[in-house]
Amino acid sequence: MEKFWLNEAFWLTIIVVLSVMLIVWRTQHERRTLRFAGLSFILYFFGLPLVLLLPPGTSTGVRVVHTLGLVLSGVALINLGSLLVFEVLLPVIRLSLPRIVRDTIIIAAYGIAIMSLLTSLGVNITSLIATSAIVTAVIGLSLQDTLGNIMAGLSLQLEQVIEVGDWIKVDQHVGCVREIRWRQTSIETRNWDTVVIPNSQLMKSQVLIYGRRQNAPLQTRQWVYFNVDFRYSPTEVIECVNLALQNNPIENVARDPLPHTLVIDFKESYCLYAVRYWLTDLALDSPTDSTVRTRIYFALKRAGIPLSIPAYSAFITEETRKRKERKEGKEMEHRLGVLQRIELFHTLTREELVQLTHHMRYAPFSKGEIVTRQGAEGHWLYIISTGHVTVQVASAPRDGSPSIQKEVTQLGPNDIFGEMSLMTGEPRAATIIALDEVECYRLDKEAFQDIIAARPQLAEDFSHILAKRRIQLDAVREGLSHETQRIRIGATQNHMLELIREFFGL
Repeated sequence: MEKFWLNEAFWLTIIVVLSVMLIVWRTQHERRTLRFAGLSFILYFFGLPLVLLLPPGTSTGVRVVHTLGLVLSGVALINLGSLLVFEVLLPVIRLSLPRIVRDTIIIAAYGIAIMSLLTSLGVNITSLIATSAIVTAVIGLSLQDTLGNIMAGLSLQLEQVIEVGDWIKVDQHVGCVREIRWRQTSIETRNWDTVVIPNSQLMKSQVLIYGRRQNAPLQTRQWVYFNVDFRYSPTEVIECVNLALQNNPIENVARDPLPHTLVIDFKESYCLYAVRYWLTDLALDSPTDSTVRTRIYFALKRAGIPLSIPAYSAFITEETRKRKERKEGKEMEHRLGVLQRIELFHTLTREELVQLTHHMRYAPFSKGEIVTRQGAEGHWLYIISTGHVTVQVASAPRDGSPSIQKEVTQLGPNDIFGEMSLMTGEPRAATIIALDEVECYRLDKEAFQDIIAARPQLAEDFSHILAKRRIQLDAVREGLSHETQRIRIGATQNHMLELIREFFGL
């Protein structure tokens, strides 16, 4: 018996050592299970000296020690075997089983090992099972809720109806699934609270899984509502808001499908609209809604479309003619002061500047919005009143890789941009992006038509300033030296002068 014990211990030691080395090499997880298996084997191994110390002929003592050794070695082998299969073998073939299935298989292995051990000791398994059936029935009745939760958890993981990472709604609770255990499922809400739901309740309730579709990215539809009164046509409102949302990407808002605006209902004194977009990060619904509302606000503000005022609001200020003229005069003086600080308009007379003030339109932009895009058509000149923008040009690397945006400069209050397109009709030469909340005034071609027609010599003054700004952009794209820039300015000015004269019909 002792020789058999020694032979068994030798081969078991080799198997355990090789298994531990392979597990440690392939995975850094499940250290707790590995330590438990190692402790079981150490206790088994320490039984070997005990057998050798027993007096000769004590077969009963050897048998007892050997039985305990079988139990300990069985525990060690089952735990090591589970680690080899679930942490080493299955990841190699890219197969993953739910945790609850793994636990079930291990429990079944323990059951088979116990029955085999009892059989080897001469225990009648049939009578034992018959006797334990009554006990099992009593226990099952007393623990039916717990067993129901366990079976529900097993079903959830086997069918993979709900997976860790899913955003779900159960009754009034909405959250991300963080853990599915034997008895319960834990979800983390957007308030960073954890809700523990019994698995049996989860199986009986109606569960909404957000954003899950077949062969499609994870995203869910959001609605943002706003009101505009009936003085403005739905076509005008929808076009204005769609342009602001679709031309400028918004973080966590899907580009396919694009966000769009719908007319939802007609109320007593206003029209109810909604922006419908698809959210890509389900944890950031409120911050993304806020960004979309900000875009809507500034888009309507630029278009001169106010959000509706409730019908029950009343204004009691008497708007006299004298008060109205005073307000308009104050605004015109402000606009005149803005124009007088612009280099492009230094050669204009006061009367000509006053004439331009009547064509100035208020145009605000929110942070991150693209004001103008390189290559786009546009006959507007923008004057910055408050805020800052970045001027970027797309430069194509010489190795043929995709073009990259490079910042040329930043502009602030009293700076202008878009003058090239306004004066010559050429496409936009740069992309302008708002760095913060920006308030601008914009002027169109019509504002300058009569002034340049009355004083054609202004075209030469404008062409010089435009040529200088154009060469500054070229210098960034092409890396021009100061001497090359100076030479190019003269030729560019002549070209600009021809374009201005042609564009304005001089």
